[in-house]
Amino acid sequence: MGHLAGFLAVNGLGGPFEDDYPIGEGPGGADPEVAYGVASATAIAEHFQQPFLFDRTRFLARYPDGEAKTLGLQWGREVGAFIVRDRTNDGAEPSKVDFYLSRYPRRQDALRWTPTGPLFDSGKAEPAFAPTFHRGLLPGFGKVKPWTMKSLERFRVPDFPDPASPEFATDYAEIKELGASESNVRTPEQSEIAFFWEDGPWAVTPPGHFSIFAMQLLQHRRLSLVEVARAMALISIAMADAGISTWDSKYRHDVIRPETAIRYRATEFGNSDPRVAIDSDWQSLIPTPPFPSYTSGHSAFGGAGCEMIALLLGRDDIAFSGSAPDTVTWPEHLSGVVRYWPSLSAAADENGASRLYGGVHWNADNVQGLRVGREIARHAFGAKFKMKV
Repeated sequence: MGHLAGFLAVNGLGGPFEDDYPIGEGPGGADPEVAYGVASATAIAEHFQQPFLFDRTRFLARYPDGEAKTLGLQWGREVGAFIVRDRTNDGAEPSKVDFYLSRYPRRQDALRWTPTGPLFDSGKAEPAFAPTFHRGLLPGFGKVKPWTMKSLERFRVPDFPDPASPEFATDYAEIKELGASESNVRTPEQSEIAFFWEDGPWAVTPPGHFSIFAMQLLQHRRLSLVEVARAMALISIAMADAGISTWDSKYRHDVIRPETAIRYRATEFGNSDPRVAIDSDWQSLIPTPPFPSYTSGHSAFGGAGCEMIALLLGRDDIAFSGSAPDTVTWPEHLSGVVRYWPSLSAAADENGASRLYGGVHWNADNVQGLRVGREIARHAFGAKFKMKV
């Protein structure tokens, strides 16, 4: 909401890009930087229900008083308020309460999602279900109005692999060994990767991580304000749609996490492979999230974010590096850590693989999440904010 509002405010002041929002043109002489900041702040403040008073005051103090500032303020508020109204009934609010509300039917077979793990364990000894926790996080997010997608069906994934199949047995054995908290096969670098990209809700979050990369890579290009605003808006709405598509997939398929399968459910899959066996003491390296597994949000966000940056810059093979964004949660693992990638797609691939190293996702979650995220980015780039003819 913030990045889109900022772009529409600047582009509405004689910008060169098309948009399909009926806001109209802004006043001549308005300061575009003021308009961007105020539009973004208006949208963000409404979403977070925080006025950000001191941040706004510091920002506006950078600009001298006068007609340009006044017009920029007025136009920015108008655009920000428009975006707030546009998204008020977009379906997001019901998703904040973790009630299923019959949005998606629950699975009834052995793959049915159930929370487990040290953060979500009921403390009881039931073999298959943890009855203290019946609901997953954000079960309605897949019903939010998309930003660029015309329909969710276009980006839906195939069914999760049959748990009785050889394919699943191989995946199960890999995650059981590679993703365990005390793994004997995971390398030190793979452990570092798992922590580096964990990006939990108390930290930068996966979309925030790729927004940081975008700002890092865009700042050295000779781009105008409206070009940077367009880029950040496209990156944000692509990742937002990737999130909506992913959460639709998570609750449509309702697939358990590896930790539940390995600790409780393996014997119910009907898989003849002896590797599909229960280990009741198994734990994932990083905390298992409290929502279904298929597909991976990390993979979809990374696929969408990096693909959009590559499309904007006209190439994927851009070597870059990044510091660990979450040294508060993982200080012993990430202090001073810097990772390097030969391309944007390599960074997205590493981010996706981190969820396997961390033991919280199946391989199919990652493969399909990356694919869909990249497809959504290509769709958004072709559909939104083209140069005016």
